[in-house]
Order: sequence, then structure tokens, then C-alpha cells
Amino acid sequence: MKQYVITLVALVTLLSAATAQGAPLAKTSKKAAAPVKTPAPPPSPNILSIIPAQGEPNITVTLSGTGFTAKTVAFLGTTEVPTTVVGPELLSFTIPRLPAGLYALFLKREDGATSRTYNFSIQPQKPFVESLSPESISICSSAGERIVTITGRNFQPASQVLFDGSAVRSTFGSAESLTFTVPQTSGGLHQVQVKNPEETLTTPMTLAILAKPEIHSVTRSDGAVTYYKLVIEGKNFQPGATIVVEESSLQVGLNAGAGKRLSAGAISSGEREFLTFVDCSKLIYQRYPADPTDKDLRIQVFNPNGEVSSVVQVTAP
Repeated sequence: MKQYVITLVALVTLLSAATAQGAPLAKTSKKAAAPVKTPAPPPSPNILSIIPAQGEPNITVTLSGTGFTAKTVAFLGTTEVPTTVVGPELLSFTIPRLPAGLYALFLKREDGATSRTYNFSIQPQKPFVESLSPESISICSSAGERIVTITGRNFQPASQVLFDGSAVRSTFGSAESLTFTVPQTSGGLHQVQVKNPEETLTTPMTLAILAKPEIHSVTRSDGAVTYYKLVIEGKNFQPGATIVVEESSLQVGLNAGAGKRLSAGAISSGEREFLTFVDCSKLIYQRYPADPTDKDLRIQVFNPNGEVSSVVQVTAP
């Protein structure tokens, strides 16, 4: 019994000593760590307006909305289109050269977020004519002189040139240039247009074909005893042209009913004098003077369409 008491006292003494030295009486559990919060992703791009809602290639389109970044790109169908940040809630892009039609338009951000899809119509580019060179030609111009260059924009290799509404053969130079040869036609004002394959037409431009006859010179050539020839040179003379010849001694103005009238290719009964049409630039008048004395002759050319040259004076028998 004494032995047991001593052992119990020794145990109590040892426990008291351990407590006094700060030894832990029991092991405590660790506190659980707080969970890490992941920031919520930014909202997807949101398009509020599209201006314009349709357009031709090379037109600038502006989008307003939210959730845009500097690396946000636009898509037209499967075609990626770079954008430009215009403001905090504005982006713009240029319509690329795509075939006309309806495309799905949406935005895609660098984090993969996309906007809602909208329908966007790409319209065909309309051709536009700025000028014709030359703007006028003579009705008797040669083939090389009848070539006209059309300057403008949005021309295509399959573009057609319409002359007074009818297609004529043309040559594609570039998107800004076409050439064609003016067909043989009457004088006056004519319309020229360019038509693209999508049935888009330019506004008509005017080409003038000058048909008024002009006398540049009248010279006397060798003849026989009773007659001589006057060679009338100029431009825009037409088959069937008529000349009116009047002696200045008559002291009257030259008009459609005055003087001697001679038509090319026609010989009046009992009339020895006649007129020969050589080409657009030359007529030959074979004259039988009543006497060999020189006179002042006034000559004028009338074309079958009614256009008239200026009066030219020449001294001859």
C-alpha cells in the first residue's frame, strides 16, 4: 500500500512539472483554409447597332455596343475582318471585297467570347464613269481614231460597254479603265454606259459624233480646154453630199435655194457639170465655165442629214 501511494505521488509530481514547463497537454486540430474565389469572366461582346446595315466593298461600317476590346475582330461568314477601336463602345471595319450576298456578321474577342449573329448584306459594287477620252470624234474618223478610253472605277474583266443601249466589244484595262471602238453610226449625241455582271449600270455619259462638213481647201487641178476640176478637201463629207456654187457677182447671200446645186453621184439631164464623192475628206467638182475669165466663186457643202459647211470663196473661171 505504501508502495502504491509513493508511485501515485511521483506521477502527480511529474505531470505538474510538465505543465509548469509549458508542455502541451493535448494536440489541437488545424483550422481549414478559405476557398480561392475565381473572378467572373467579362460579358460577351454585345452589338447594339450596325451603321450602315448593308453596303458595298470598301465601305466603312461602325458598330456600337459593349464588351469590345482592341483585339476584337469581326466575321462576315467565315471571313475574319480586322476592326478599329473608335471609342469605348464603338468599333469600325471596312467591308472586304467579297461576292454580293447575305453574310452572318458577328464579333469575336481574344478570349473566344462571341456576340450574337446578325444578317449583313454585301451589295455589288456599282461601276462609275468619270470621263471619256476623247469626248467627241468625227463621223469619218479612221478605226484608230474611233478608240475611246473610259476612265472610272469598279470595272471588272467581264464588264460590258453599252453604246446607245447595245453592247459593243470592249477591252478591260483595269478596275479604272476600259476601251472600246465607236461603231459606225450617225452624227449627233450618243450615250455610253458600263454594265457590270451583277446588272449594275453607270449613269450615261455623252459622246458627240461630229457630222458637220468642213471645207479646208479648194484647189484647181489640170483640166481640158472646156472644163477644169476643183478639188474640195476637208472632213465629214458624206455620200450623196451636195454643193452649192454661186458667183459673187450675184451679190446675194448663199442659201439652200441659191446658186448652182450639184449632188454627188447624180447628173441632171442636160447638165455637163457634176460632183464626185471620193471619200469623207474629198469631193471633186468638174466645172464647165461659160468663159475663161476668173470669178469669185462661193462654195458650200450640204450633207444628206442637213448639216452644212461654212462658205468658202475661191477664184476660178
